Amino acid sequence: MSGERAVTGPAPVLDVTAEAHELVAGLLTEPWGQVSPSVYETGRLVALSPGLTGHDQRIGYLLRAQRPDGAWGSPEPGYALVPTLSATDALLATLRPGALGPVDVAATVGLRVLFRWLRGPAALTRADLPDLPAIELIVPSLVRSINRRLDAMGDTPPGEGWWPGSERLLCPAGVDGAPLDMISARLAAGGDLPRKLLHALEVVPDAARGHRTVRPETTGTVGASPAATAAWLGDPGAAPPGSPARRFLEEAVRPHDGPVPCGLPVTVFERGWVLSWLVRAGIDLTPPPELLDDLVATLGPAGTAAAAGLPRDADTTAGALYALALTGRPQPPDSLWEFELDTHFCTWPGEDGDSITTNAHVLEAFGQYARVQRRPEGDTARRAATIAKVAAWLRERQRADGSWHDRWHASPYYATACAALALHAFGGPESAGAVERAVRWTLATQRADGSWGRWGGTAEETAYAVQLLLLTRPGAAPVGGAYVILNTGPANRPEPGLLKAAERGCDHLMRVPADPDDPALWHDKDLYRPAAIVRAAMLAALHLGHRWLGARRSDLTGWNA
Repeated sequence: MSGERAVTGPAPVLDVTAEAHELVAGLLTEPWGQVSPSVYETGRLVALSPGLTGHDQRIGYLLRAQRPDGAWGSPEPGYALVPTLSATDALLATLRPGALGPVDVAATVGLRVLFRWLRGPAALTRADLPDLPAIELIVPSLVRSINRRLDAMGDTPPGEGWWPGSERLLCPAGVDGAPLDMISARLAAGGDLPRKLLHALEVVPDAARGHRTVRPETTGTVGASPAATAAWLGDPGAAPPGSPARRFLEEAVRPHDGPVPCGLPVTVFERGWVLSWLVRAGIDLTPPPELLDDLVATLGPAGTAAAAGLPRDADTTAGALYALALTGRPQPPDSLWEFELDTHFCTWPGEDGDSITTNAHVLEAFGQYARVQRRPEGDTARRAATIAKVAAWLRERQRADGSWHDRWHASPYYATACAALALHAFGGPESAGAVERAVRWTLATQRADGSWGRWGGTAEETAYAVQLLLLTRPGAAPVGGAYVILNTGPANRPEPGLLKAAERGCDHLMRVPADPDDPALWHDKDLYRPAAIVRAAMLAALHLGHRWLGARRSDLTGWNA
């Protein structure tokens, strides 16, 4: 398989426990979260807020992020369409008549790619596009914006080279602007929008600007999105210095010196995932009490949201509940019933589609609460029925090869690890076959360099695969608040091939740690990487590897548990 990296030299020494403590401390010192910059979102700020601090740095980021073939984003055109549309539109917005420089060349090359994807003989259709949030709104919005800019420029290119002349972009077959027109009309009539649509308010910038029904959160954000906030605020230079929205944007551009992520803040989401993955792996960790207090405080009768500005959702709610149950602060999971359907749980009411990982996390939240709460309060019979129902739904959704795929992550390794670990811990004996099929699929898809990955081997996906292999084996059992390696003796030792695969994966994690050039894999309006969460997954995998493999190898000195 392709995508391997050649590595040489000894592995560095890593103190996993110390790194885990440092990571958890960072959850308090950086409460908005640690998220990679987004080409899509950064492009929207270039186009919408040229007066905002860091404008030139954002343009420079777009130029550096352009691929040799002229596109932006992942190797798959479906995933690359949104960032390529946004970056091209942003660069077109900065062109000056008669100029011929890096921006003009990058914009022209980006246009050429887009015309090939949207007007060529193998033009993209709706079926080619991934299930990214608001993609059915973002694509027509950007196609229209680019076409308006081309209309304003006429048939003459800003410099030499390819130019579309009188041709204009088309939306992919199956995507039209009707939903976009409905949103614009609703706002023009003075109406409001569902909370989930505020996250992509920038798709109708003219109608959104200063709209009276939209109010920034206490953090200053609109929809937990720099682009949505910029669309509502308008020119930041014209906003008063005390404007919460202006302060939010100035703060949002600070971590990456200009570029911005799609989602910010991601406070609750990040804290739930980091804590649960570290503690589940058995890392000796005592979270700061204020961190757990904050998680408890976010939970209401209808659950919690990833952060202010987003709707409450079952995924974040389940992640927070699971983390609290693992860390000795179990809370009744009954708020999740707000998201219950006949056969499974939705991420939020009215969700268009369904999520494997949301349901895996719901299963963990109910299952872990039942396991650690000595005197459970409330409807215990209903909770037991919920656990059985969700486990059955997950088993039914497993693919023939043993994997699962999900709408919130591009990699099947994330979805498969989430589903298999939840079923192993809480799915009962009837889930053993599904878990074993997931293990076999994982073993069969390891790369020659010991890594795993969809587009190429990555540290993130390798960490998920190692956890799946080691946390579903004999001798690894959930006890109290975490998984504990009960016995690494011969009777509980996994088969040699499985241990060898995990060993090779851990060695890869030590020799090829997370690379900034690794593809972002998490779904938002653009693919993104939640850096703290990914780091937690890697530390959890290495800790488990040390516990299992340390009893097997006398030379395992690259890291300490």
